[in-house]
Amino acid sequence: MNINATLIGQSIAFAIFVIFCMKFVWPPLAGAIADRQRKIADGLNAAEKAKADLATAGATAEQELAAAKAKAASLIEQANKSANQMIEDAKLQAQAEAERIRQQARDAVDQEISKARESLRAEVAELAVLGAEKILQEKVNSEAHANMLNQLAAKL
Repeated sequence: MNINATLIGQSIAFAIFVIFCMKFVWPPLAGAIADRQRKIADGLNAAEKAKADLATAGATAEQELAAAKAKAASLIEQANKSANQMIEDAKLQAQAEAERIRQQARDAVDQEISKARESLRAEVAELAVLGAEKILQEKVNSEAHANMLNQLAAKL
């Protein structure tokens, strides 16, 4: 066995092995590595996109929360204004009702005073007629002297 022939044989076998690997083994490995690199890059891009979407969703959620808080505050303020307006309206209605009741009471008192005056005038007229009868010792005709009695009652 010659060392040169062995080296040449081994070199030829190695060259055949390298050519075989370059033709049949290396392309599938390179494709698998490229696929893996592409999947990793896609995963990183998806992670970055998800992170950006999460930040956007967080900002949107904060904006919606702020808008909801502002709307709630506006509704509370509007409800308070409405309640205050209702209270003021009720106060005004109560004051108007109280004034109406006072006016009715004044009118009733005025009517009672008028009735009492008329009654008192009638009684005074009768007393005047009775007094005149006693003075004159004769009966005065009240129908005949009605005008005179009405003038007397009006003066009283």
